[in-house]
Amino acid sequence: MYHVNEIVLYGNEGVCKIEDIMTRQFADKTVEYYVLKPVYSQSSTIYVPTDNDELTEKMKRIMTSQEIVELIESMPDADSIWVDNDNLRKEKYKSILKNGDRKEIMQLICTLYLHQQKLKDEGKKFHAADDKFFKDAEKILYDEFAYVLGINQEDVIPFISKVIEEKV
Repeated sequence: MYHVNEIVLYGNEGVCKIEDIMTRQFADKTVEYYVLKPVYSQSSTIYVPTDNDELTEKMKRIMTSQEIVELIESMPDADSIWVDNDNLRKEKYKSILKNGDRKEIMQLICTLYLHQQKLKDEGKKFHAADDKFFKDAEKILYDEFAYVLGINQEDVIPFISKVIEEKV
């Protein structure tokens, strides 16, 4: 169970603060909710029923700065997860984003970045669906990195580059 004022990662919404845990009465049923406020989008509020396993599984504890550095350091060793078949690729990448495993999301970002560069070198365009997966994955991971590390979102990529350079 999570607590009020705790910071979590929630699905594709990114980093959220648990503003409240409240109960509401609907007919003859009382429902308890986590009230989440996205850190980088104060205009929205997310209500997650505490007894809905499918939705509460989207809530993840945020990483520590040490876990982030270790994840970044593992990037050069990450295997490509490219799938040639468009439909199978969409399903696999959708599953990775839904699952929320940061290592898999990092692999997805690396794979799509390298594929994008390859296409650019060949004078070809990046597929729109792949671009959406790439941006969604970056938002999830980079929002968390920025929050935990206390840096601006635009400073995440330079931070990642610095960590990789120091490892090499």
